[in-house]
Amino acid sequence: MGGTLQGHLAPVTRFAPSPTGLLHLGHAFSALFAAERAVASGGRFLLRIEDIDRARCQPEFTAAILADLAWLGLTWEAPVRRQSEHSTDYRQALATLQAMGVIYPCFCTRRSVAAEIAAAGGAPHLATDGSGPLYPGTCRHLVADQRAQRIAAGEGFALRLDVAAAAAQTGPLTWSDRRRGVQVCRPEAQGDVVLARKDTPTSYHLAVVVDDALQGVTLVTRAEDLLAATHVHRLLQALLGLPVPEWEHHPLLLAADGRRLAKRDQATTLASLRAVGHTAAAVRAMAQGDVHAA
Repeated sequence: MGGTLQGHLAPVTRFAPSPTGLLHLGHAFSALFAAERAVASGGRFLLRIEDIDRARCQPEFTAAILADLAWLGLTWEAPVRRQSEHSTDYRQALATLQAMGVIYPCFCTRRSVAAEIAAAGGAPHLATDGSGPLYPGTCRHLVADQRAQRIAAGEGFALRLDVAAAAAQTGPLTWSDRRRGVQVCRPEAQGDVVLARKDTPTSYHLAVVVDDALQGVTLVTRAEDLLAATHVHRLLQALLGLPVPEWEHHPLLLAADGRRLAKRDQATTLASLRAVGHTAAAVRAMAQGDVHAA
């Protein structure tokens, strides 16, 4: 059940932004990095729009993403995969995991999870990516009748991955990063992650694994702040019997003050750089110099 390791043929890479805002220089860094890794080895570069968050993703941002990338001079293979159009693929993956007995409904709200951790009398365990305290497993121990009754009563719930049960089925796993070498898979460090919610039919973790397999991606390039998530993705690939790509987690492009560029901090957008007269070549040079040095 470990999946099939993909060989060192010409790589298939992808850039997969979420249309929740305008692209900034950090996105240009990642897009150029992925394209370069493919083109330099005679491979293929794909584009995917990760628009599963219906509350935050907007069509105008998708249009802006396509325009910005084209302005930078990037080209990609058609068609562009839009996650919002492929909910059936994610439901099928969830059904497979359900049949394996490795997911369970969680009725806890974010607030109740935080309250339980605070009342536990000890320091909370943090996810290794620093994103916050791990879910304490409250609903993992509910019996089938309790779960059925609460669902029948109309309680809202998310679907979580039972990492311990999943790892028991797959056995030990590894994955390979081009910079760090072979890594021992340790998904337990992320806890029982959410794979779907009522208002979002799939999570990032599940969707990215399914998408990469269906698009034939053989080299996943992304920023090192997603390194911890890769352990979960490797586990999901093994459970679903999907091909196993290589990974390359590149350094983050940082602002002058050392902070990570982020949409929420209103990082300088490609559109604003263009508006004040920067050429595409100049913007590429701002990011691509670091790409070549990486």
